[in-house]
Amino acid sequence: MNGRFYDFRKDVGARPAAAALKYDPVGDEAPQVVAAGRGLMAEEIVRVARENGIPLHEDAQLVEALSRLELTDSIPRELYVVVAEVLAYVFRVDASAAKRSHSR
Repeated sequence: MNGRFYDFRKDVGARPAAAALKYDPVGDEAPQVVAAGRGLMAEEIVRVARENGIPLHEDAQLVEALSRLELTDSIPRELYVVVAEVLAYVFRVDASAAKRSHSR
């Protein structure tokens, strides 16, 4: 054998990934992972979020970390700061949307 390796797998490129969090701002619990997936599952997560007016935030590293958790797991303390930044973004988007709807 000549020692060369040939990869027969099709080069499909990076598959999209998505994760969804559940958070009760008046509760005591940390946000929980309620959905995570790649490929078609990620597309479905995004579709459902859009249909329900849920703000989307892109952060590939955070999605990678969240996808390693079990569903309904609370996020670990190591992710609190990053998730807090995402939640602040969501609150800003919600506040902006509420302003627009009241000014009409």
